Amino acid sequence: MLFDLFDGAVARASNKGVSKWGALLDSTLDRLSDAAIFIGALLYFIDKSDRLVPIVLIATCASFMVSYIKARAEALGIECNGGLAERSERLIIALVAYGLHGLGVNYSMAIGIWVLAIISIFTMAQRLTIVYKAVK
Repeated sequence: MLFDLFDGAVARASNKGVSKWGALLDSTLDRLSDAAIFIGALLYFIDKSDRLVPIVLIATCASFMVSYIKARAEALGIECNGGLAERSERLIIALVAYGLHGLGVNYSMAIGIWVLAIISIFTMAQRLTIVYKAVK
């Protein structure tokens, strides 16, 4: 996430500018880092046979769909920014929940995962609405 603060600025400042390859690579690495975060939670909860496993899966799928909808919209030439929880907001919620859990705060992971699932589903709906309105 820290690199996301710099990579766009570095690309714009370079003599070569922003490239299609760089944009694809950036998006791919973003998805891989998102996957690592969710896989970590999934492995943790599976190991404990926790009832949150299905919620982690829902949060994971919904979060990836938010990014997928944006990518497909942009491939169609439609700008699809916005929604309640873009990638940075979702990552902050996940990492704060992980950190609080690590500090021993009860239910922080459960609350964080539920919030992620709900806001990701809501953001999916918002982005679908953005695209729907753009094509009508």
